[in-house]
Amino acid sequence: MQVMLMCCIDEGRWQALPAAERDAVMRDYGEWVADLERDGLHRATSKLVSSPAARTLRLQNGRAVITDGPFAETKEQFGGFHIVECRDVDEALAIAARIPTLRVGGTIEVRPVEPAA
Repeated sequence: MQVMLMCCIDEGRWQALPAAERDAVMRDYGEWVADLERDGLHRATSKLVSSPAARTLRLQNGRAVITDGPFAETKEQFGGFHIVECRDVDEALAIAARIPTLRVGGTIEVRPVEPAA
């Protein structure tokens, strides 16, 4: 099964970290992805630009309404994702538990990908 690991973090908190700490987290991320690739579990990874670049589209009274910013008012922003191949959700949770941003306040949503029909 494929599982998406959606990575969220408070962008302000991330930017407030010392540059050396952010660099260490990102270096560890590279090693984490390399481990997944070596084990044949990695399918895709992408980092998003910061949330002010987001635009949100909704329909209101049949008309498209576009607003600046992320889709919801939250303290954390969606920063990137990974798609991994797993036996089950328990394996996905174990993989997600190793994501380096967790140690600096990140949150990971683990959600199975709907198989294509």
